[in-house]
Amino acid sequence: MFRNQYDSDVTVWSPQGRLHQVEYAMEAVNLGSATVGLKSDNYAVIIALKRASSELSAYQKKIINIDDHIGITISGLTADARILSRYMRNECLNYKYSLDAYMPLNRLISILGNKMQHCTQRYDRRPFGVGLLVAGFDDTGAHIYQTCPSANFYNCKAMSIGARSQSARTYLEKKLDELSSASLEELIKHGLRALRDTLPPEVDLTTKNVSIGYVGKGQNFKILEEEETAPYLSLIEGEERRGGGGGGIADAPADPLREGEAGDDGPRDPIPAVAMDTTE
Repeated sequence: MFRNQYDSDVTVWSPQGRLHQVEYAMEAVNLGSATVGLKSDNYAVIIALKRASSELSAYQKKIINIDDHIGITISGLTADARILSRYMRNECLNYKYSLDAYMPLNRLISILGNKMQHCTQRYDRRPFGVGLLVAGFDDTGAHIYQTCPSANFYNCKAMSIGARSQSARTYLEKKLDELSSASLEELIKHGLRALRDTLPPEVDLTTKNVSIGYVGKGQNFKILEEEETAPYLSLIEGEERRGGGGGGIADAPADPLREGEAGDDGPRDPIPAVAMDTTE
């Protein structure tokens, strides 16, 4: 692994103004299995690839339920995602206990961003090596949020993170105008097509390696079982694949998939220049 004299501590700046430990954590996200989030006016859908570390082990759980109206999908270190998901559950429970109402999604993401920020400025902590796509529905409608190990978070129209996710983002950008008025079934089909573009040509989506979760108006967050996933996979079966592969989260001066939200007024996250090993 590439090393230099400025990457031994998360609080040490390099002469170029970079925090290398934060960039290494972002590379862990880029090497995780791909996941896609997209929304319409009434629904938010998250779809993730499940990856098994070996043929002898079960697939890792990639979609996690937070509250009746919120769910997340992850890319990166699953252990870090468990810590963050437990923290988000506690915040939602405390809010519901105190105010007898569901927690607004933007408030939860803001609190989560503050927690992740602490790990980028204390020498006794390391950044969380996981990226989240958060799907939710509250009084202001459906939302998809992306969080980064750098503690930036973005309100997105659609987004994909993880290995070769650039191919999925390219598909979503082309279909962006169709998403706002799409039905739940159409949203899931678009998400599956986008996720399929991140796979090598010899691999296809199956009920064993894909997870689907959705939430919407009058619909609590639900994670589909394998037998419930099969009908949606059959809808895109036989369609021509675009193929191709992309890198991780790229530096883009203007991203059509992201809406103007917190984190957009600063510079984009840097592109990591070092590889890390992750099996999640």
